[in-house]
Amino acid sequence: MKYTYKLKTKEGVEKKGEIEAPDKFSAAKSLRVDGAQPISISEAKVKKTGISVPFIDSIFNKIKLHEKIIFTRNLSGMLSAGLSLYRALVVLEKQTKNEKFRSILNSLIKDIDKGGTLSEGMSKYPKVFSTLFVSMVRAGEESGKMSDSLKEIGLNLQKTYDLNKKIKGAIMYPSIIVGAIFLIGIFMMIFVVPVLTSTFKELNIELPASTKFIIFISDSLSKSPLLTLGLVFLLFIGLFLLFKSKFFKKYFDLIIFHIPVVGEIVKEVNSARTARTLSSLLISGVDMTKGLIITGEVLQNKFYKDTMQKAVVDIQKGITLSSVFKERVNLYPIMVGEMIEVGEETGKLSNMLVDIAVFYESEVDNKTKDLSTIIEPVLMILIGAAVGFFAISMISPMYSLMDSI
Repeated sequence: MKYTYKLKTKEGVEKKGEIEAPDKFSAAKSLRVDGAQPISISEAKVKKTGISVPFIDSIFNKIKLHEKIIFTRNLSGMLSAGLSLYRALVVLEKQTKNEKFRSILNSLIKDIDKGGTLSEGMSKYPKVFSTLFVSMVRAGEESGKMSDSLKEIGLNLQKTYDLNKKIKGAIMYPSIIVGAIFLIGIFMMIFVVPVLTSTFKELNIELPASTKFIIFISDSLSKSPLLTLGLVFLLFIGLFLLFKSKFFKKYFDLIIFHIPVVGEIVKEVNSARTARTLSSLLISGVDMTKGLIITGEVLQNKFYKDTMQKAVVDIQKGITLSSVFKERVNLYPIMVGEMIEVGEETGKLSNMLVDIAVFYESEVDNKTKDLSTIIEPVLMILIGAAVGFFAISMISPMYSLMDSI
C-alpha cells in the first residue's frame, strides 16, 4: 500500500514524499531508520485515469466468480501457512488486478485494522459476498477454523462455477446457431426477396399465401427498417420485463419440470446445489436451521425455496430432514431422501450430503452432454423446415408460371 508522509529529519528539515508499506506502522518504522521523526502519514490517493461511468464500470469492472474462487483459495492457503489475516489480505490486495475488488479488499483491511471481523466487513458487500459466503466465514471465526471454512467455501464456489459452465455450454451452441439463422434471414429479406418480388410483379404471377407472407415481412424490413426494428426492440423489452416478473417466474418454475430431458436436469441441478450448499454450511459449523434458510436463498426456483422454508419449520418441530425430502419426490429424486436418512442414522449427514452432491453433479455433466447431442439434430430439422418453407414459397410461383405457358 502506498502512503504519503511528512517528516522532520535529524537536521530539523521538513520533507514530504511517498512510501510503499503494508501498513502505517511499517511505514513509520521505515521512516525512523535514519533518525527522522514522522509528522504525518496518510494513505496516498489513487489517481483515476479516464472517465468513470457507473454502468460501464458494472460491466467491465465486475468481480467474476472465478476471481472470488482464487481469492478464497489463496486466503485459505496463507492462513494455513501461519500468516495473520491482516497480512494475508494486504498481500491479496497487491495481487488483485480488478480495481473494484482491490477497493473492497482495502476496506476489509481497514475493518480488520480497527478490530473488526472479516465476516462483518464482507457483509457490507452483499453483491460480492453472498449470505452463504459470510455465514461460513463467521462460522470459521467462531470455531477458530477460518482456513478450513475458506477452503470449503472455495470448493463450493468451484463446484457452482463448474455446474454453471456445463449448463451454459449446453445452451451456447443452439443459441449461436439460432442467432446466425436469424441474421441470415434478415439479410435474405432485405437483399434477396425484393429482387424476386420485382420479378413476380413484372410477370404478373398469382402468388400463394406463403409467398405473400414472406414478401410482407421483406417489405416491412426494407421500406420501414427503423419502425420494424423499433417494434422488434419493444418486443424484446416486453419479453425481458415479462421474464423478470414474479408472475411469469412462478409459472415458468412449474412448467420447466414438464419439459422432456430439461425437467430432469433441473431437478438434478437443484438436488446437487441443495446438497452441496447445506453440506458446506454444516461442515463449517453452521446450525441446521440457519443452514436451511441460507440454502433456500441460494436456490433460484420458487418450489425449492418453499421446500427449504418448510424444512425449517419441520426441523423446529422435531421432524427429520429426510422426511421433508421424501415428501417432495416431485422435486427431489427418491435417492436424495433415502441417502439423507442413512446420513441421519449413522451421524454422518454432512458426508452423505457431499456424496449426493458429487453424484448429481456427475449426472448433470452426463445429461448436458446428451442434451447437446439431442439438440443438434432437432436444430437441423427446424433449420431444414425453415429453409424448405422459404424455398417452396419463392420457387412455387415460378413453377406456376411454367405450367401456364
